[in-house]
Amino acid sequence: MRAMNWLGRGLLWVAYLMMLGGLFVIAGYFGFSSFVRRGVTPVPDLSNLPLEEARALVGDRGLELRHSPAEDRFSDQVAVDGVLEQTPSAGSLAKRGGWVEVVLSRGERTVLVPDLAGKALPAAQVALAGVGLNLGGTAQVLIGEGSAGSVVGQRPVAGVRVGRGSEVQLYLAAEGLDTTYVMPDLVNRSYREVRHFLEFHGFRVGNTKFEPYEGVERELVLRQFPLPGHPLRRGEVISLVVAATDDEKSAEGGFL
Repeated sequence: MRAMNWLGRGLLWVAYLMMLGGLFVIAGYFGFSSFVRRGVTPVPDLSNLPLEEARALVGDRGLELRHSPAEDRFSDQVAVDGVLEQTPSAGSLAKRGGWVEVVLSRGERTVLVPDLAGKALPAAQVALAGVGLNLGGTAQVLIGEGSAGSVVGQRPVAGVRVGRGSEVQLYLAAEGLDTTYVMPDLVNRSYREVRHFLEFHGFRVGNTKFEPYEGVERELVLRQFPLPGHPLRRGEVISLVVAATDDEKSAEGGFL
């Protein structure tokens, strides 16, 4: 009986010592953790902040800011000189006195709007694409200058800076609906001079046939369509028959 009492007391002492040891372990763990974390601070979120505001914020946490201008990049999401990236990331732990490195935004990449005045629409589109801009649409306007279909206005205007991928609206010269001309008499005139005159003024010389004609100097216009006096608008096709030698009889669409 006495032996069992001693055994019971021994077990109680063992349990007490184990509990005491556990408390020491837990207290040691939290004490060591507190020691390790002493002097450590969370890194603040610097996203979009100007450089000096970011510097002041990390300074309040006992940290220092490091910035290398050579690392800055263009961004269409963050304003110029706003923090684009940071290392360590926001919310991570850093020892006081440590560094936070930042990359700033150079703002949106911009390009100069080219001068498109006088260009035909296809040429204007090529010029826009060459600098990274898009055609935003076209509108025709009645104007007393500029050949029909050429650019007579644009928005934004030439020389301003816009973001890459921006759209440019073009205004094209339109022929007046009531603008008509009288077809001149081209017979017995030089084919070369006639063709140059017509094309220079926006008319189209279409099918041209070359026929030998006795007693008529080569390269003179023999017949024409439309006939003299016919109402004519720019863009209409004009057909000609031109005097030629026997060797040139089969030639069409060009002359020498």
